[in-house]
Amino acid sequence: MTEFSAAERAYLTSQRLGRLATVDPHGQPQANPVGFFPQEDGTILVGGYALGTTKKWRNLQKNPKVALVVDDIVSFRPWQVRGVDIRGEAELLTGPHELGPHFSEELIRIHPKRIHSWGLED
Repeated sequence: MTEFSAAERAYLTSQRLGRLATVDPHGQPQANPVGFFPQEDGTILVGGYALGTTKKWRNLQKNPKVALVVDDIVSFRPWQVRGVDIRGEAELLTGPHELGPHFSEELIRIHPKRIHSWGLED
């Protein structure tokens, strides 16, 4: 598993919304905004309301390849953006967890295989 740099970890911890891309059975990409939670072991948890009933969950049951992009605009003038693109494999989990009562029991654990970041200070 690829590891996050200190700057990448700090940035991901400061953000809460990313875009998760999965691949549907026809090979088409699907991207959706998701809440995410960086973990001490270097994985990322994605939770949601009724996550097990979503298309992204069904896509991942057939193809575990996933991408998560987290980015933001630091300033417009001058134009400055920053972000992290995480490519990896998803593990589907079901059961009790500590993310909060508003999340369903289903979680997606992302195991990063490739990390690319931009605009972050090391």
